[in-house]
Amino acid sequence: MTSGAVGDRDGWSRRHVLGLLAGTAGPAALAGCAGSEGTAGASSSSPAPNAPTAPSAEAEAGTGTASETASPSPVPTGPQPLYLGTYTSAEGGGTGIGVATYDARSGGIAGRGTISGVGDPSYLAVHPDGRTLYAVNERTQGGVTAVRLSDRKVLGTRSTGGEAPCHLSVHPSGRWLLSANYGTGSVAVHPVEDSGALGERTDLVVHRDPAPGPGQDGPHAHQIMTSPDGGHVLAVDLGTDSVYTYRLDASRGTLTEVSRARTRSGAGPRHLTFHPEGRYAYLANEVDNTVVVCGYDPADGRLTPGEPQSTGTGPGTNYPAQMVVTPNGSYAYLANRGHDSLTRYAVEAGGARLKLLDTVPVGGDFPRQIALSPDGVLLFAALQRSSAVSVFQVDQENGELRRVGAPFASPVAVCALPL
Repeated sequence: MTSGAVGDRDGWSRRHVLGLLAGTAGPAALAGCAGSEGTAGASSSSPAPNAPTAPSAEAEAGTGTASETASPSPVPTGPQPLYLGTYTSAEGGGTGIGVATYDARSGGIAGRGTISGVGDPSYLAVHPDGRTLYAVNERTQGGVTAVRLSDRKVLGTRSTGGEAPCHLSVHPSGRWLLSANYGTGSVAVHPVEDSGALGERTDLVVHRDPAPGPGQDGPHAHQIMTSPDGGHVLAVDLGTDSVYTYRLDASRGTLTEVSRARTRSGAGPRHLTFHPEGRYAYLANEVDNTVVVCGYDPADGRLTPGEPQSTGTGPGTNYPAQMVVTPNGSYAYLANRGHDSLTRYAVEAGGARLKLLDTVPVGGDFPRQIALSPDGVLLFAALQRSSAVSVFQVDQENGELRRVGAPFASPVAVCALPL
């Protein structure tokens, strides 16, 4: 989301999230992209670099993994774990992290209770060994919480040093947890102990430059992730129209900026997703309703954005939220919150081009986040305003989406994490 420059149809703004305990509603989000280090940027078919393998996951006892760039996996049998993020301080919100299972073939979801004691767990990630789940606590005093999956025990919460953290990810080594504070435009690093619990924060970097884009009141870090090659950490900041590339000191847990990609002014970049081969990444721009193909160089971590492309949603407010790419790298999908749809793209030229194919109704209101099952057979969409999760089967030949049954009810669903 964004800071008050644009009204957000979900009834929540990150500005408002800073007052989450009041549990009321407000305005919110934005997005866009165009160059690197202030340059004009290459075209959307320009070349670039390589991607990671996502962890695998099994049921709650947990030996699994999940990643936006997961490698193909055999279709599992039996129920698979699904975890659901929510706002516990919102009207109609949940009471903690939702626990469910899904049938890997049919996509049917069954509820399995709630992990209580975790406040406003709006985004989730799993450790590479599948044993520990992590959640942001999207509150004024931001935090990150660890949960042992074998017995659903909350292992503790650590401060992120900022306000309204909205994204987190686990470094592939499993030794560091990375989080993004939307409200104060900063990114944090926490060590991961052998038990999966979190240690005291080892670094906090505030995005002080460049100046905020049009309509923004400051930096708003929206995502932090590790590059597919494992050599760099990238942070997307909606407020400064920038993607920052850092090197992570693997012994000290500190970040050093090595490169910075600038989008076009007012684009509002929100979410970056890599192609499985790792030479290209796709940037969803929340404010200007575009996507951008970016080249990536693993040698120096430099990201080079191309030209903005259409989301296929026509004129009007849309707020694109997140992109995912199939494990085979052939298709990409974009969640459109204003249009309540999913855009399907064919991925061409080894990842260098996106060809817009169509949009399909998402089956509810305000798809805040989407995720593919580890094998790429199913797509899950968290429908924030519908308090539900839609499931789609992904045609492995042409990438077409077919909705599976009625959406699964889940209070103020803002994240769905299938393992």
